[in-house]
Amino acid sequence: MRNLKQLNKYRSTLDYYGTSGPDKGGTFVVPYKNVELRIIATDYAGWDHVSVSLKDRTPTWEEMDYIKRMFFRQDEIAIQYHMPERDHINIHPNCLHLWRPHMPKIILVPPKTLV
Repeated sequence: MRNLKQLNKYRSTLDYYGTSGPDKGGTFVVPYKNVELRIIATDYAGWDHVSVSLKDRTPTWEEMDYIKRMFFRQDEIAIQYHMPERDHINIHPNCLHLWRPHMPKIILVPPKTLV
């Protein structure tokens, strides 16, 4: 994940981290086209995690891609997992997540011709 101090101008001032929070976590409000994307970023238990939500709908692929490029470095892969239904924990119905393990020996990706 990027050093999130680079994104301080988007930090939520209502959050514990304020406008000069840590380099690997915090809450953010990111304007994109005609919406405000609400972001929670964490670095915990060996994972970078970024949640993206909107008040009235789920984020689009384009919005998720924008946030991925903003919060992760160009050389990093971020993953959206689709977990078994029994493992779902839905705190916010309009929220999607990006994940990146800190110590990936290998992250499987499909052949480039399929992407």
